[in-house]
Amino acid sequence: MDTNMDAQLGEQNQTQIVRLFRKLRSTFNSNNGIWVLLPSYQRRRLAHRLDFHIKQHIKEKFEEQQANPAERSRSVLSLSLADQNELTPEILDQTCDQLKTFLFAGHDTTSVMLQWTFYELSRNPRIFGLVRLELDGFFGPESTPIAIRDKVLENRDHFLQNMLYTSAVIKESLRLYPPAATSRYSPPNTGLNVRLPSGQDLCLDGVVLYSCQTIIHQSSKVYGDQATEFIPERWLEGSETPIPPSAWRPFERGPRQCIGQDLANIEALVVIASAIRRYTWQKVGLGATKYDDSGDPITKANGQYDVQSELYNVSIEQIPE
Repeated sequence: MDTNMDAQLGEQNQTQIVRLFRKLRSTFNSNNGIWVLLPSYQRRRLAHRLDFHIKQHIKEKFEEQQANPAERSRSVLSLSLADQNELTPEILDQTCDQLKTFLFAGHDTTSVMLQWTFYELSRNPRIFGLVRLELDGFFGPESTPIAIRDKVLENRDHFLQNMLYTSAVIKESLRLYPPAATSRYSPPNTGLNVRLPSGQDLCLDGVVLYSCQTIIHQSSKVYGDQATEFIPERWLEGSETPIPPSAWRPFERGPRQCIGQDLANIEALVVIASAIRRYTWQKVGLGATKYDDSGDPITKANGQYDVQSELYNVSIEQIPE
């Protein structure tokens, strides 16, 4: 949007859009006083206010671009408005919906992706070393965020081609730990029919269909006996087992696939490049590495560090005292 939302500052210094989104998200908590009795009303009220402020921002940016077409930025919002001579209600609604996808839907999902990627890197020293080696070869000795930014901008057309192994690490992380899912409701009398492998036809009208990426991504029919193991090499050219496109769908597929997937991948690559060449890290608590009596990490046959306990994803809401 080419606008600083001040999301990392204190609440009083954040923009109205950020504050409203945080309030809207809090309506899904169970400790909201009297509003817990009327969550739907509160959500609609906050969603309406949020849409109002986003649309006001869109209108302002549209007017700025119309007045100064030569000074357009490369933000998502500016690019989406570039070919519009008139901001119709339909275009305004659609742009608002798309911006909310970029701003809110892609925020937590990218964080979850990075969370699991850092965890897998911490317990796979071989993979950690290969990623660092690839990044050192592309970025050179400089490892500051500013130097990385400049290098990416300098090689924007060849950026991803120089980070094939790191991209494979991200892809494997998304396979094992998909951060989101999708569902579809087929209203009655829609006529949505599917045919099972057995040949049986089913009408799914009035049914919610849920696509569980975790099950799809860990199918032994596609990924073999090592379906649950973290192996980035399976995504590199020359892999012995070809993987059909339909077997990897963290961003879903088709006309309704995530519009922010390229942005999410680039964000993840830049964050990893900024962190892995400056720091090493280890997990504490659940999923922590297991050490022998000499203080060395215990390594399993596949080269991965053994862990004291299995790590799983969980969301804990802080209950106010």
